[in-house]
Parts: sequence; C-alpha cells; structure tokens
Amino acid sequence: MNDILPEETPVWRHLEACIQGVLHRYGFREIRLPIVEHTELFARSIGAVTDIVEKEMYTFTDRNGDSLSLRPEGTASCVRAGEEHGLLYNQEQRLWYRGPMFRHERPQKGRYRQFHQVGVEVFGLEGPDIDAELLLLCARLWRELGLSDQVQLQLNSLGDLEARHRYRDALVAYLQRHLDALDEDARRRLDTNPLRILDTKNPQTQAVLEQAPVLWDHLEAPAKRHFEALCTRLSDCGVAFEVNPRLVRGLDYYGKTVFEWVTDSLGAQGTVCAGGRYDGLVEQLGGRATPAVGFAMGLERLVLMLCQLGPDAAVASDAPDLYLLAAAPEQEGPIQQLAETLRTQLPHLAFQVHMGGGSMKSKMKKADRSGAEAALLMGADELASASVTLKPLRTGEEQVRIPQSELTARLAERARRAPEHPSTG
Repeated sequence: MNDILPEETPVWRHLEACIQGVLHRYGFREIRLPIVEHTELFARSIGAVTDIVEKEMYTFTDRNGDSLSLRPEGTASCVRAGEEHGLLYNQEQRLWYRGPMFRHERPQKGRYRQFHQVGVEVFGLEGPDIDAELLLLCARLWRELGLSDQVQLQLNSLGDLEARHRYRDALVAYLQRHLDALDEDARRRLDTNPLRILDTKNPQTQAVLEQAPVLWDHLEAPAKRHFEALCTRLSDCGVAFEVNPRLVRGLDYYGKTVFEWVTDSLGAQGTVCAGGRYDGLVEQLGGRATPAVGFAMGLERLVLMLCQLGPDAAVASDAPDLYLLAAAPEQEGPIQQLAETLRTQLPHLAFQVHMGGGSMKSKMKKADRSGAEAALLMGADELASASVTLKPLRTGEEQVRIPQSELTARLAERARRAPEHPSTG
C-alpha cells in the first residue's frame, strides 16, 4: 500500500476528470459503494476457488461474529447495491464507480495491495451493441489521454455456461495427458478452475496449451453470432483488436464477451482495463435474471503511462496563479483581506498568501518556488495608495503597480490572455 503525494495528485486528478467526462458523455451515472462487504458476497460471485477468494482477500470477523472483507473488486458490490435498492429488474442502468480495492497479492510495477479502480457496469441490455459501446468508450478515453498508441485490445468469447462445461471437460482430458509438463499451479487448478490455466505465464505450460482444445469450437451458434456482431461493429467504427482464444478472466461470473486492454509500455505486458459480460451474476446473487456487462480499469498503471508521456501531457498544475506577500507585518492583514476579496471575485483563479514572515528575499524565493505566474506585493506605499504591485515571475515583463479598484478586471484579462491556465484541468 502506498501514499499518493502532492507532487503526484495533479496527474491523478487529470486522469479522473478525463474518465468522468467521457462517462458523462456516454450517459453513465455515478454510484458510490462501501469498501467493506460480507465475505459471502465475493465467495458467491467471484468464485470460492479463485485465487482472489482463496489467497488474496483481506477478511476479518467483526464484533458480531460476521465475516467481512475489504472489496477486491467492485462488480459484486454494484450488483448487491442495485438489487438492494430496486435498480435492476426490468430496467436499463448505466453505472460507474471509483475508489480503492484490496488484494493481498505480490506487488509489482504499477500494482499495489491497495489499488484504485474505476468500474463501469451496464444492466438490462443483452445485445452486442452495448458490448461495442463500452469498447468504443474506452477507445475514446485512450485518445483523449494520448495513450492510444500504447494499448491494444484483445477479445474472446467464453460462450454460455453449458459451452464452458463442455470445454472444461475437453480441456481437463487433454491436460491430464500432459500432467508431467504442467507446473504446480496448473496441476492445482486442474481440479478447481481449469480455464484459469489458459492464463498461465509459465512458458512450459504455455507450450502444452499450444495444442489444447479451443473454446470457440465448443460455443453454440447464438454466442458465436453475438461475438461476430461485436467484432463487426468494432471494425466498422475503426477500433483495432486481436481475437485471443486463450483469453479468460479470473472471475467465475464471466460469460460470452471478455476483453482486455493490454500494454507493454511498462515492461512485461500488463492489463490496464478488462471486463466482459456477466449475464448470470444478478440471478446468482439472488435477483431475477438480468443481462449485464462491464469493465474496470486500474488507475495506478494509467498514471504511470501518463507520466511516461513527459511534460507535453495535458496535466494541470497544482501551482497557484498568484502569490501574495506583504513587505512588512503592517501589510499582512490587508494583503490577506485582499486575497479573500479576489477569491470571491475570481473563483477560477488560485491565490496563495505568504505566511511565516521572513526577509523580502526569502519571501520572493518562496513565491518563485510556488510555481505561480506572478506575485502581488504590498508595501507601505501600496497600502497608502490602495494599490498593489504585480511582479511577473515566469516572463521578462516589468512589474507594474495597479490600483485595487482595477485589480480584478486586470487579473481577469491577464488570465484570458494566458495560453493555458495552470489551475485548469
């Protein structure tokens, strides 16, 4: 688990603002969910024999003897909330949420035990059109973030439950003939969750899988038509993708469409956004049958990718627009009053007032280090004449004295002329 320091938060806010803006334009509404749920919710939805439930959840018993867990993902919580508040049955819902998730897994670059996700869930729509809409939404987000060249879309279909059962039997029969070539993890999963073996990173096991049965050959015609229609829509809209027949998701509730946006810009190939269709989950958790599809994206890895774009990335600064300082203690009260007036009259600008005294030289050094575009100075002459001196800090412009009666208009005009305002984003 890690701290996100003030030097890092501007890129986080930029990312979150872009995501929120795109989701709003696609008609999604935000839902806010608790970070603690009953453990049974995740065991029933994710799967009791998945790595998440078996090894990664932070689970504890509360004072009432109930088993609770920090949420390892958000879909189950969203379904629980939707069912609890009557949002799902015979309705169409487009929801999104954000916040920390928790998994006790081996940390790696861009991945922590407390990590942050944005999740997107759609309920009540069963066609390939909404699957395509979610992927188009992602593609637009990557363009707006400047990350399109760094991510690739992989698609697969897991079919319905019966197809997966048929494929599971065929896969297990094949792998049992190659037990000696499987790693320990694959042999363990053979009896519990054999489809997860397809996601192995072990080269020896990957070699065995080269000749393994393919799930597509076991799908029924409706699932194939659904997937083919999705691929056609993406192609028609200019979204490039790769069909990966070995792609599975680590959660038991997925069926039909599954997808991952992957990148190799952080070293070994990693997933930055993934999801798929989970039409059976609402019923599995006690509700009425409701088609559903969604995805989640990990913010830590996206932040790392944005930071790699360098200074040209459109990330807002935390620097104030103006740094206000007094030459002597007699002007400290008036300069603070002036700052409050300016904050009221110019709410889109950021004003930082110098605190802590010191020499004029040290005050100017702090003004420069603040990153502000200019300083507003008040000395005895300015106080007597109800004026203030504006001193540019980033350009070669001369300082100028401005009557306080004209200050608001002059600062507003200066902000309009600026090519890119440092406080926006």
